[in-house]
Amino acid sequence: MSTAAVSSPHPARPGAVLADVLPAATAARARARDLALVVGGAALTRAAAQLSLPVPGSPVPVTGQTFAALLVGASLGTGRAFLSLALYAAAGMAGMPWFAEGSSGWGMPSFGYVLGMLLAAVAVGALARRGGDRDVWRTAGTMVVGSVIIYGVGVPYLALSLDVPLTEAVSLGLTPYLLGDALKAALAMGALPAAWHLAGRTRGD
Repeated sequence: MSTAAVSSPHPARPGAVLADVLPAATAARARARDLALVVGGAALTRAAAQLSLPVPGSPVPVTGQTFAALLVGASLGTGRAFLSLALYAAAGMAGMPWFAEGSSGWGMPSFGYVLGMLLAAVAVGALARRGGDRDVWRTAGTMVVGSVIIYGVGVPYLALSLDVPLTEAVSLGLTPYLLGDALKAALAMGALPAAWHLAGRTRGD
């Protein structure tokens, strides 16, 4: 967990993510802040996973967890996002009902999306540290990259799990979700730049 940003007088500085704006006067407080953010990010992803709608004919429901995972990546940055999504995945694999529809374990066909979310959060966190969440269009590009990674892992995993051709897995695990992902990206395009604007106003930048 990063403790480099003990205080953040200029939240819009290069290399910062939204989590760095939260004040921490000492290194110990920064570590406590980071721990709380990691656990909170995992819990947020778990809660969003329960916002689930089944898709007829597909073992992959529409959920809020992918959106939460991308927000965690953008807000926390690479290291904290990795730990947060790793905690989420580990808790679900250990039997806690943290995955979509209260499921757990790694034997379900949709588990590849959980692995994809872990990688996507890391990539989105890295892009956010390069300013990928500071304005509408850069945020849109960042969300697209994250979504491509999630599907790039989830769809082939689905094909292997169901023993179906990749083209069928695309029909089952990608095509029905594109409209929802566009809506999620639109929400992020408004929320993340707005959060930076609010942080700048709060700090007087």
